[in-house]
Amino acid sequence: MKKTRIYYTLIFFSIIFLGILSRKISFIPLWIGDFLYAVMIYFLIRIFLPFKKASIIFLLSLITCYSIEFLQLYQGEWMVELRKTLFGRYVLGQGFLWSDIIAYTFGIITAFIVERFTLRFLNQKSE
Repeated sequence: MKKTRIYYTLIFFSIIFLGILSRKISFIPLWIGDFLYAVMIYFLIRIFLPFKKASIIFLLSLITCYSIEFLQLYQGEWMVELRKTLFGRYVLGQGFLWSDIIAYTFGIITAFIVERFTLRFLNQKSE
């Protein structure tokens, strides 16, 4: 169990690094960062629930990403101030965009498929 969490944690931090890097390189489209954000959320949930079915992780990831995106529609003073911080900008985002919902959806689908393929490959290899 511990090794599984370690692997997911390594993937999680790698995705964070790639996501930040994607915002620093001008020729990388902005949606790549949103795509990677969703992949990061998928693996964050995986860290806490390593042995849950992938379909449950898929649904929890979608709900989390969509909730954070729709939360951007809320413009309470305290929330606007929180979004001005580094944490708020990276975690909560700045404004609602339907394109972010699409990027999140594709990011989570990709993480789900890659994980399923990888686990299937590793299970076949261990037999």
